Amino acid sequence: MKGVILAGGKGSRLAPLTKIFNKHLLPVGPYPMIYWSLFKLKEAGIVDVMLISQEEQIPLFQKLLEDDRELGMNIVYQVQPEASGISDGLSYAKPFAQGEKFVLMLGDNVFEDSLRPFVDVFRQQESGAKVLLKEVADPKRFGIAEIDPAHHRILSIEEKPEHPTSSYCVTGIYFYDQDVFQYIEEISPSDRGELEITDVNNLYISNSQLTYDMLKGWWIDAGTHESLHEASTKMFETMKEKEGYE
Repeated sequence: MKGVILAGGKGSRLAPLTKIFNKHLLPVGPYPMIYWSLFKLKEAGIVDVMLISQEEQIPLFQKLLEDDRELGMNIVYQVQPEASGISDGLSYAKPFAQGEKFVLMLGDNVFEDSLRPFVDVFRQQESGAKVLLKEVADPKRFGIAEIDPAHHRILSIEEKPEHPTSSYCVTGIYFYDQDVFQYIEEISPSDRGELEITDVNNLYISNSQLTYDMLKGWWIDAGTHESLHEASTKMFETMKEKEGYE
């Protein structure tokens, strides 16, 4: 299985830090944010990775990760011409995926759980897609899933609902089969002019092919000043517990 990391976008919520810096290069704990996605993929046995960003950002990642063999990974880079949505960015990974199942990660998601058990389960899933959910205290801020626990399937996903049907948010960790590229071709830009991943996931739902698992540890969308600080704090705490990091 391969991995795809989306590391583009304007990072406007993190201005002025992001006026000259891609947000995925900002520090979370002792490493740039992008390292955590790479570490999680490698821990799950995934070493072939495509990193997708805008053209002016790619050289920064290449400089940072120029000796990917030190990480024990094979990293290739792909330009997404404009920050036009997650689905648009993912569409550029079709040649890389080459008919395999793969993991898609948003590079600003920082979390505690290992991906290995979820990867192992998805390998056994005959077809379709899987998303990872996390219970949150403020569901109106996220894409929220209505779930069918008996069949381990998702019934609907609503972005930033006024009246949430649950408190389970869809994190930026997705598992797809090759149908995802056909579904991307079927959707249209949203009101904000982007190809939304929720629209793709809803096509999987309409075919009863979107399963889910729950993250048990902490999870942070490190896209604001407050959450970036929280992610660093949590990461240092976790490293101290697991590795005796000083």
